[in-house]
Amino acid sequence: MVRKGKELAGAEPTSTEQVLTVTAQQSRFHNDTVDAPVSKEVLVKDLTISVASRELLSHAELHLQEGKHYVLVGRNGTGKSTLLKAIADGHVPGIPWSLRVLLLGQTRSNIEDEVDRLKLTEETVLQHVVRSDRVRERYLREAQILSAAVNHASDPMAPVKAYRQVSHERLSRTVEEARQIAARRSGARGLKARKQLIEAEENWAASQLRLEEGEGDVDHAKLSETQAAADMLAGVQSALELMDASETEDKARNVLLGLGFSVEKIENPLSQLSGGWKTRCDLACALCQYADVLLLDEPTNFLDLPSIIWLQGYIQGLVSTTVVVVTHDRDFADAVAEELLVLRNLTLERFRGNLSNYEIERYKKAKYMAGMKEAQDRQKKHMEQTIAQNIKAAKRTGDDKKLKQAASRRKKVDERMGLEVSAKGTRFKLNRDRGGYHNSSRAEIEVPDFDPPVRISFPTSPPDLRFPGALVSLEKVSFSYPSRKRVPILTDVDLTIHPGERVGVAGLNGSGKTTLVSLIMGSGEEVCAALAPTKGAITRHARAKFGRFSQQAVEELDSVAAQNPGMTALSHLMDSGGSEMTEKDARPMLGSLGLQGQTASDVPLALLSGGQKVRLALAKILWSPPHLLILDEVTTHLDADTILALVVALGNYEGALLVITHDRFFMRCVVEGASPYKLAPRANAEDEPEEDESEDEEAAGARVGVVYRLVKGQLKKLEGGMEQYEEIAGRAAARLSKRRAEQL
Repeated sequence: MVRKGKELAGAEPTSTEQVLTVTAQQSRFHNDTVDAPVSKEVLVKDLTISVASRELLSHAELHLQEGKHYVLVGRNGTGKSTLLKAIADGHVPGIPWSLRVLLLGQTRSNIEDEVDRLKLTEETVLQHVVRSDRVRERYLREAQILSAAVNHASDPMAPVKAYRQVSHERLSRTVEEARQIAARRSGARGLKARKQLIEAEENWAASQLRLEEGEGDVDHAKLSETQAAADMLAGVQSALELMDASETEDKARNVLLGLGFSVEKIENPLSQLSGGWKTRCDLACALCQYADVLLLDEPTNFLDLPSIIWLQGYIQGLVSTTVVVVTHDRDFADAVAEELLVLRNLTLERFRGNLSNYEIERYKKAKYMAGMKEAQDRQKKHMEQTIAQNIKAAKRTGDDKKLKQAASRRKKVDERMGLEVSAKGTRFKLNRDRGGYHNSSRAEIEVPDFDPPVRISFPTSPPDLRFPGALVSLEKVSFSYPSRKRVPILTDVDLTIHPGERVGVAGLNGSGKTTLVSLIMGSGEEVCAALAPTKGAITRHARAKFGRFSQQAVEELDSVAAQNPGMTALSHLMDSGGSEMTEKDARPMLGSLGLQGQTASDVPLALLSGGQKVRLALAKILWSPPHLLILDEVTTHLDADTILALVVALGNYEGALLVITHDRFFMRCVVEGASPYKLAPRANAEDEPEEDESEDEEAAGARVGVVYRLVKGQLKKLEGGMEQYEEIAGRAAARLSKRRAEQL
């Protein structure tokens, strides 16, 4: 079996799977009926997906060409992750069953027997990644069983027993797959599938009887299975050679290094990894396996910039694998996308190019079509007025000839109004471009519509400080944890943040950014115990209020939801605000961040999406604006449009900002003062200011901040800003790729 959904066919479906409904166009010529298709292309027509009573896709077409790299984009909640999971679990009719589909995160439950589960805590990261390939592990297990039996000289029946055991396990998987196929098909195809299922079950039952036979029941004719065992062993060994099973450990090691794991961490037990590092481990598991179609849902989460750039190059180097990526990192999406799949209005739009080009072309097309429609509307109005005047004059004078001329002109109005170009962009010709029966001579001019822009607003003015001074000042600050005194996390750090300043900090994961933030927060830290420097001094403004969005904010809300299943976003915000926060204050605050109506008051925290939990975490901080707002990886769970809205909102924030992020777009806009509409071309055309307005804004001067790089415990100013850090990260990723190429 090649897909997780097939292997777990006998398991109890989850609550989500019980309400998931997937339908698609099928016929007797459909790819789904082909066991081994010549092409690995995926073409599913009339695809409809719904969860409970909510429709996510309606009569859409899913077309994935072999070896192409796609980026699936859409707003939070449109169904991107559901679509990928439906494909991976084998719920979409029309995808050949022999096609190997792998979804990021599926490898986390890859252990097949209880003994392995008991050893999970002792398993190293490298061993886990190597063993995540279920197909390879199954072949290795079969090779071990058959090899031990064939080489067992003292027991002539050992090869027979091993052959029957392996054959029976393969038949079990065949039966499970046949059950799923029979359940999905109907009519003549369903009848054939049910016959094949009955045949597979009979073969399985006969195999079970043979497996239970004792040595005395095995006659000499059946000893020919000894040769069959040797042939099966040769086939398994050939399969392992074809998948380069011997190179798996080297490949896994290189992928882990590329994703930011140190040599020491690779050999550490898997149980010691935090949630973010386990997510990286899942990504390594997916990249180390062979797949015809690789589905990556938010692969850049918890990756630092060198690892993101390395992953870009790795995906670009996958020639024979079809890749579908869901990501909200704009730069990453532009780098890996050959084609774009846009999930909006319950359908899938295709675009040959990346996200930035799509936004530019869509805006240009909308502007062109709107201009054409406006010009035609004026022309049509003028012609109809002229025709009406001619008819009126003809009726007054009784001139039948003029009445016929007016009727002829009205006919020409109907024929000439509409799209002036063909689908290929050439001049419209009726006999070539409008064949067949239609209600009009030309197609109507359809102006592309844009999704309503995401609106985010919050209080932007912190209370008056009463007397001037820096909000926080670090002078020669060093820090090391008590258990690691010999390895300082921070060394002689100097940093001063004044009111209204923009400061960005970039660096590798584990370089000490979170520790630096905890030191700045001091006694106001709520996430963990307050930290104090082991050397140096930290001075804070006596009246300054600090607020921090932690990268663990979503996980913290998950813990709250687990302890209080009935808690909603509204009740949690009111509890966090204490007696000062009333429902009258809480509802507008949540609504301004996108949590409105019943979503805020009725939906339990556990059912909120990651993006909605980010909004709630921001509401807890921003209902009383802090003088220093610290944003630690705030973009992780947000879609591209919401990130853009947050960038615009933060541009009006009067307090100081300390931003820690690996999102290049977010850092350039929020800290370096770049225009979001230039870096995200026409992302929200309706919201974009006119050219003269944007020029006035640039003349006034946006607040331009400073980007620092935290490396080897020291904070270094990047004169070239995020562009300089991207070059540094690119060189680091290139070194990793070169090392991997040399070892391969």
